[in-house]
Amino acid sequence: MEISDEDFAQIVADAIDAIPAKAASQLSNVAFVIEPDAPEWDPSLLGLYDGIPLTERDNFWSAGTLPDKITIFRSPTLRICESMADVVEEVHITIMHEVGHYFGIDDERLHELGWA
Repeated sequence: MEISDEDFAQIVADAIDAIPAKAASQLSNVAFVIEPDAPEWDPSLLGLYDGIPLTERDNFWSAGTLPDKITIFRSPTLRICESMADVVEEVHITIMHEVGHYFGIDDERLHELGWA
């Protein structure tokens, strides 16, 4: 599947906008970024949450820390998709999956919820 960088960025922006309001209102200090390729240690990775989940923050965690980061990997996503509709769906699922990690939800529970 081939689409422009701009179209892919718009799909990611739309998926971020589609985060349910209750969850979106709880997101704080999170950066969403797009990278062209997944890390070498897992070239099929579609997304990655990098930060401290809300469930693991304690009194020593400070709002002044660097933002948590959710990365969406363009090339692996496009490799598994056959249509624009597939890309939209996969990006939405990936965003929700990584947001779930922000809230401290593990892969098993995300799978149960349909976000894995």
